[in-house]
Amino acid sequence: MVFTGFNIKYPEYEVITPQTKKSFTLRSLNVQEEERLKGSLVTPLKIAEHLNSCIFDSIVSKPEGITDIDSFLKNVTLKDRDALLYGLYHVTYEEIRNYQVKCSSCSNTYPVTVQASSTFNYTPYPGNDIIKERHKIELQKSKGVFAYIKQPTLFDELNGIRTLGSVPGVTIDLITETLIIDKFEQTPEATGVPIIYSDRGDIIDAYMSLPARDKRLIYQAYEEKFGKYGIDLKMKSNCPTCGKEDIYSIELVENFFRSLYSA
Repeated sequence: MVFTGFNIKYPEYEVITPQTKKSFTLRSLNVQEEERLKGSLVTPLKIAEHLNSCIFDSIVSKPEGITDIDSFLKNVTLKDRDALLYGLYHVTYEEIRNYQVKCSSCSNTYPVTVQASSTFNYTPYPGNDIIKERHKIELQKSKGVFAYIKQPTLFDELNGIRTLGSVPGVTIDLITETLIIDKFEQTPEATGVPIIYSDRGDIIDAYMSLPARDKRLIYQAYEEKFGKYGIDLKMKSNCPTCGKEDIYSIELVENFFRSLYSA
């Protein structure tokens, strides 16, 4: 007999994204989708693309305005994806298994297993349209230089990786960490005419030339205006050797891919 498919009702889970405040309902992954994601680990440049596609394909109910993968990428932020990935993880695996932690007192390393739902913390953005928001800051050490900070979308990330991922000397980490910069602006005293650097390659070059303290200023501004709004996963655990209680932050993406291989 030829297999024609099971009549399966997959578990579902609703996620309200913390930054754009949209409602998505996701279903659990199936084995085929797990296998497809495992393949993305072989090509680091493709991880974000595969992860976005996997999340989108798992959505069974979308908010108004999200009609296809392109509108999904342009209307969902990186922090929103964390929440969607949590929802996908929660509905697929339910618990975080054998997560390795290190005691802050005796340095003993030991595994813990917790329910994913018990680790969840949610801080929503209080404004209206975070994607259109820009925050202008004057850099302290680079006199006369202004940075415009934003919350990047999935489209920003994918476009940055596709455009610059193969450029010598430009790493994926560097592309990702500069996505929060919309542009740099400087007005030379000699001309009084602003010079704008908005090309992604120019932004990276300008960023790399900054004094270290200006880099920290940019990230402090981003965290205050955008970055603190999202989800984080924290759990408490008592060391079995010395009894010390610690609070650990869980790296969701890392644990998600680890679960693919241990499921």
